[in-house]
Amino acid sequence: MNKLRVAGIGFTAVAALALSACSGDDAPASGNAANTPAPAASSPAPMSSSGSTGSPDGVTTNADVFGPACSKLPQGSEPGSLDSMGPQPVASAASTNPLLTKLVAAVKATNLVDTLNSQQAITVFAPADPAFAALGDAKFAELAGKPDQLAPILQYHVVGKRYDAKGLATAGSVDSLNTAGGPVKIEGTGDTMTVNGAKILCGNIPTKNATVFVIDKVLTPGTNKN
Repeated sequence: MNKLRVAGIGFTAVAALALSACSGDDAPASGNAANTPAPAASSPAPMSSSGSTGSPDGVTTNADVFGPACSKLPQGSEPGSLDSMGPQPVASAASTNPLLTKLVAAVKATNLVDTLNSQQAITVFAPADPAFAALGDAKFAELAGKPDQLAPILQYHVVGKRYDAKGLATAGSVDSLNTAGGPVKIEGTGDTMTVNGAKILCGNIPTKNATVFVIDKVLTPGTNKN
């Protein structure tokens, strides 16, 4: 966890975060998926929240996935599908997710791929590519060259405990790995849930070591500090 627990640095850079310049980079994919039996399901991803019973350890299944963007994921065992991502650690799974190419570029720029993959039970709030649409390429290039400023932003999107949607709703707020950034506030439940005001586009996505919530905004450290 030493790499992730970077001191909260330069939060003024957050407001102008732009990751799109590196959108062509991909994090290396794990080789474990081919040797792990995939869950049997090739139908389109669910569009409404399930998981009402919750999971005490935050581990979800394909049946728990919800959100309007889930249908944009590949189906069956294709790379980026739920079946394909499930057996892989989170950074490797994200590298195949077509919703997360810009976030993956940021993770790679800060050399956090192996660090995220090695965690045992985490929750990841993953900004979708459109979350960066209003942010410029030039700022990303600047931040990509300054990983000490970019890393605290990324770690604010990672929680050191695995939650499903019900667990998040019950918690109300959670601490990210960027403790200097303040808590991440959870409001609403199911399809109406927000994370620091960001809407969930596809939530409860299971990976080997994380539950992922694709969101429509980049979270800003310090937003909920008193």
